[in-house]
Parts: sequence; C-alpha cells; structure tokens
Amino acid sequence: MNEKVKIFIDETSHLEHDGHYNMCIGYIQVPEEEYDRVKADIRKVQLKYHSPFELKWNKFSKSLLPYYKALVDYFFESSLCFRCVLVKPKSRLDHLQFNQGSHDNFYYKIIYYLIKKSVRRYSCDIYLDIKDTRSVQKIRKIKEIFQSEFKTSSPFNRIQHLRSEDNIFIQLADFFIGAISFKGRSLHENEMSDNSRKQEFISYLENKSGFFLDDGTPPWEHKFNIFDFQPQKTDIE
Repeated sequence: MNEKVKIFIDETSHLEHDGHYNMCIGYIQVPEEEYDRVKADIRKVQLKYHSPFELKWNKFSKSLLPYYKALVDYFFESSLCFRCVLVKPKSRLDHLQFNQGSHDNFYYKIIYYLIKKSVRRYSCDIYLDIKDTRSVQKIRKIKEIFQSEFKTSSPFNRIQHLRSEDNIFIQLADFFIGAISFKGRSLHENEMSDNSRKQEFISYLENKSGFFLDDGTPPWEHKFNIFDFQPQKTDIE
C-alpha cells in the first residue's frame, strides 16, 4: 500500500491581470503518520519565539527574522517536503495558442504539473487555501482532471479547502512561495533594495536548500523542489 501523505497547497500572483512578473503555486507535503507530531513541533517553535500571528509572506516582520530562520531549520531537519511551480514571466503566456484561450485552463495545468508526481507515488489528501468564491469549482475541476488521468482509480483520499489561518502547513507553503516569487520579481522590479531583512531571509533559505530561489531545481530533487516553468516566447522580434 502506498504511503499516505497530506498535501497543503497555496498560490500567489495567480490571477491573469494582477500586474506581477511571475506566479507561483506550491505545497508542503506531510507524512500522515507524522502529522500530529510535526504540527506540535512547529507549535513549540512558535511558542519559543512568541509568534502568535498567522505566518504570511505579505506580513513579513523584520523583528521575527529569528523565528523565520528557525522554521527553515526545522523544515530541513523534518520529514516535510516542499514543491512549487514557478511561472516566469507571465507576460509570455499565450493562452490562445496553448490553453484554448483560457487562463483558467492554464491554472489547472499548473496544478496538474504540481501534484502529479505525488499522486502517482502516494495515497494523498489534498488541501487548498480558500481564496475566493470559486473554490468549489476549483476542487471539482481538479478532481475531473485526475479522474480522467487515472480512469476509474482516484488518486485522492480527500480533496478539500481549508482556511490558511487555521493551518500552519498552508501558511508555510505561503511563506516559501512568497519568498520565491519575491526573489524573481525583485530582479525585475527593484524591490530588494529596501527590504534588507527579506533579502537576508531569502539568502538563508537559499543556503539551507542549496538552490537559488529564482531558478529551478533538478527534477529529481525531493526535499525542496522548484519547477521553473518559462512560457515559450511566440512573438517575432
């Protein structure tokens, strides 16, 4: 029987016309049998650093930098895994040629690329952060895609939405994809100069992972995997 895992997915800059250079969708993967223990361990880290707040990249606080680094340390010592799809630049997306004219179709392709390795290898519970009123539609579409891929055998034990404020693993996914997306944007939008603490955290995460956050990792990398998806440039210069 396949190992059971829980996969917690979050996304950033995923809307078509939000003006951002890139988009990133990623997950934290937790072995089911270790879920309670890992959650308790992270809670101890939170208490040690007196962090009562929801962990979110867009609420980055320079006073909490030691806490953020401690979470990174714990992640790399634990059984947790991270994977994301980084799309850059979004301006090259050609939905008419590749996605039947729909950004939604592209979004679901990225979800498929993100989790297909896990659902082939593990027995999975999938959890997504509630983002908008289309959450139910997203779950239905994801189920349809993978039911078509796997025919009569569903790869999911469960697929549902959670509120990020109620789950530290969705929050950790948010923090990692936020850092990855920010690193890529900063190179093009000159954001890093006034964010020395964010730069320090990003350097720390890069040193611990062994990878630059604005690049992809080898496809066989399991612990901290970044799939660098660069749309084909179709215009003629």
